[in-house]
Amino acid sequence: MAGSEFQAGRRERMVATQLADRGIRAKAVLEAMRTVPREHFVDSGFEEHAYDDRALPIDQGQTISQPYIVALMIEAAEVRPGDRVLEIGAGSGYAAAVLSRIAAHVVAMERNEVLAHAARERLAALGYTNVEVVAGDGTTGWPGSGRFDAILVAAGGPDVPPALKSQLVMGGRLVIPIGLPADQRLVKLTRQGGDDGEGEFVQEDLAAVQFVPLVGAQGWADESATQAPPRHASGSLHELMRSALEAMPDLADPRFGALLDRFAERRVVMLGEASHGTSEFYRSRAAISRHLIEHHGFRLVAVEADWPDAAAVDRYVRHRNDAPPALSRPFERFPTWMWRNREFAEFVEWLREHNARLAPEARVAFHGLDIYNLRASIAAVLVYLGRVDPEAARMARERYGCLEPWQQDPATYGRAALAPGFKRCEQAVVQQCRELLVHQLDYAGQQGRDSFIDAAQNARLVASAERYYRVMYYGGAEGWNLRDSHMFDTLAQLLAFNGDAAKAIVWAHNSHIGDARFTDMGMARGEHNIGQLARQAWGEAVALVGQGTHAGTVAAADDWDEDMRVMQVRPSRAGSIERLCHDTGTPRFLLDLRPGVHAALRHALLPARLERYIGVIYRPDTERWSHYAESILPQQYDAFLWFDETRAVEPLGREHARAGVPDTYPFGV
Repeated sequence: MAGSEFQAGRRERMVATQLADRGIRAKAVLEAMRTVPREHFVDSGFEEHAYDDRALPIDQGQTISQPYIVALMIEAAEVRPGDRVLEIGAGSGYAAAVLSRIAAHVVAMERNEVLAHAARERLAALGYTNVEVVAGDGTTGWPGSGRFDAILVAAGGPDVPPALKSQLVMGGRLVIPIGLPADQRLVKLTRQGGDDGEGEFVQEDLAAVQFVPLVGAQGWADESATQAPPRHASGSLHELMRSALEAMPDLADPRFGALLDRFAERRVVMLGEASHGTSEFYRSRAAISRHLIEHHGFRLVAVEADWPDAAAVDRYVRHRNDAPPALSRPFERFPTWMWRNREFAEFVEWLREHNARLAPEARVAFHGLDIYNLRASIAAVLVYLGRVDPEAARMARERYGCLEPWQQDPATYGRAALAPGFKRCEQAVVQQCRELLVHQLDYAGQQGRDSFIDAAQNARLVASAERYYRVMYYGGAEGWNLRDSHMFDTLAQLLAFNGDAAKAIVWAHNSHIGDARFTDMGMARGEHNIGQLARQAWGEAVALVGQGTHAGTVAAADDWDEDMRVMQVRPSRAGSIERLCHDTGTPRFLLDLRPGVHAALRHALLPARLERYIGVIYRPDTERWSHYAESILPQQYDAFLWFDETRAVEPLGREHARAGVPDTYPFGV
């Protein structure tokens, strides 16, 4: 697919999932957003993210607003054909270009002369001839150009500048964010009378937002003027947080795990993490898991890891035949430190010792949920069939043959599989899975149920992975959704296989276990995750527990397949969920977010706020755009664990070993 066609497809998906599905109804706005190529308005290197539902960096330390906010503001301003529009904060010129597809004439003001010059040249080169870009103080407007039908301001001021109000025609609309960054609101003013800025205006509140400061004569004096201390007044959000939080004991204290007794009767408890390289997140999940296993009958631990690698750990902790030494063979591909770390190894040793005291049928199992390691899964199926049914093994080799050239790099298969002829490979691997399941009883009798379920799951994984590596090249939500659907289906199969009384603990990233319907993933990008799917399937039998931190260190890489290093985590951003937690002044605590527990706090936390997500990749320089997303905390989780300052996991030996594709490719979480 040619580059321009590919971007056009992404633009269509952006309009459908981020705008129309989110409530933008104005046809002129949707058509304009469908027309303007946003990839030409972002910084070099960010073109692949042009249609992500987020703000992106541009030159001079400024940003281009997320597509939804651009559409929301234009729709709210009721921009019509024939209108004269003033835009304040032109940035790269993207919003002005969109406005120009609707209005007759657009004046775009930009305080930064470098940005104004670049926007002027870009718009001219792209043929947007009805846009006039001017450099100047946007807080005073552009009085020499007459009055405007609509004014849109892409920066947040302390209040609405009188000069802008005075430059509206009768019936004109002004859309502007006002207030401090931590409590900023997007408002709409409609002029109904008067000849100056003191005339009659109707004001509407539109949404909670977070824009860069509006600096100028009738705005903030400078960007630092927006930094204000947190509110501590009685009844404020911070006071509600302090009254609701439950201070947590040290991670080594047996009382720590008991904090999750409130979820003891749930069938599934999912434990999240805000990064894949933070010691406290691994240790807290281990402490909680130990308690739930010892005191509440949980007998399955399922993690965000490859099935074949986790199967080696399962053999070790359940004292099964052919069990390798702990972590001696599995998890040797990038990112090795995600599971080959001291914190996880200590939990594995505890689980092995715990199981040694139990009868084999009562031992706690350990399984991987994820979709990767195509080559190892094919090998596992063939070895199993070779033992129980040599003829079936021969047929399986033929069916898997079309995948052979890409087993070392299955992502290459995704590119090649865009050709129609590769449809037969999907049919072959699905048929192999189907036949293995048809012979379930016969095969299980020969090698035992654990060996059979291991082979059956590997067959399912091959089928899912084949589809995954193919669809990921189309972009959009389909690849993510296939991966999380596979993880949910695997969990459901494990529970079904172990009977109605089976209870499972899941370890995965916050982005997988926090209900996606209440994050950017679901609200804007059409993505779902295992937490959402589990809630929809099992309702209140599922508990979703997130974890977060303010600052410290993390084990991560700069890019795919690069060496791990210990990085400093930037202090959380003002207005984020993490900053709210940090401002309580409590180093470790639990927030119970279940309905009916802290009603006032849940209500106060309902507006979407930024939440930080760090995967195996961490890029502090672009953190706002690469690691933060909008989330609604009390609907995303049932509880949230807070560690104000954290440290990196301690990798085991060979932590820099690299081979094959990464466990989290291509998402990083």
